[in-house]
Amino acid sequence: MQLFSRASESNSFSASPFPVTALRPVPHGVSDYEVRRQNTRLENPSASAWCLSKSRRAFDLSISLMVLAVFAVPMLAIALCVRLTSRGPAFFGQNRVGREGRLFRVYKFRSMTWDASYSGPGLTRDGDCRITAMGRWLRKLKLDELPQFYNVLRGEMSIVGPRPKLPRYTGIVNMPYRPGITGAATLAFRREEGLLSRIHPSLLEDYYSQHIRPLKTRIDVRYMCRATFWSDLRLIGATFLACLTPSPVPPAPRHASTRFLAYPQKPAQQVSAAESFETAN
Repeated sequence: MQLFSRASESNSFSASPFPVTALRPVPHGVSDYEVRRQNTRLENPSASAWCLSKSRRAFDLSISLMVLAVFAVPMLAIALCVRLTSRGPAFFGQNRVGREGRLFRVYKFRSMTWDASYSGPGLTRDGDCRITAMGRWLRKLKLDELPQFYNVLRGEMSIVGPRPKLPRYTGIVNMPYRPGITGAATLAFRREEGLLSRIHPSLLEDYYSQHIRPLKTRIDVRYMCRATFWSDLRLIGATFLACLTPSPVPPAPRHASTRFLAYPQKPAQQVSAAESFETAN
């Protein structure tokens, strides 16, 4: 599910044959060797045996077939509601970067106005006026992601993996595994739109590229090189619970400059999920 890492539903983008690597912000005191080692890992990420196994593909197929069968009628009802409540088609398709840099078309229920690609930035925030009334509920319950089980059935996506990105937001080069409906970074940044709502609109792209994208990339790379059947099950269960329970908007990552913030940052009562991943070794 795209749970919380969302780009605008836009069909216009500049595709590069060699996606730009998202480099981690370099803290003070880190050696050049360590920086090169981390960047090499992002450019040529490894994957666990489970991630590349036929057993995982069989697992993906069985889950996607079950979901599409169980939710066939609800999905038809959702498509009808989307079509009747706003101008435009019920489904939204967009090219994203998949396994080994290949482009594929990802599908969702349309949750934004039909002309969203011409009326705003490539990133969405809480309160974005381009999100329709029906789309707001779909996003809240993550039901707009249900058509992506069709992408899983086609072999373009997996249940668990890094979210498929637009070419300009791609952080993992030469990704040996399929992108997923949910993933470790997706869960950690499940309130990404709320976090971005605190960033000044003119600085949104810079903030995402310098602080959020590198951190999400690092989280996904770390998870996928250690993933197992049981860790995937735990992550799927955690995603299901996250869809049903609200969570507070996390504070901006510690390395973020205050010049990005649209409002003064409130003191955090506890360390957010994103920060806990940032400080992990």
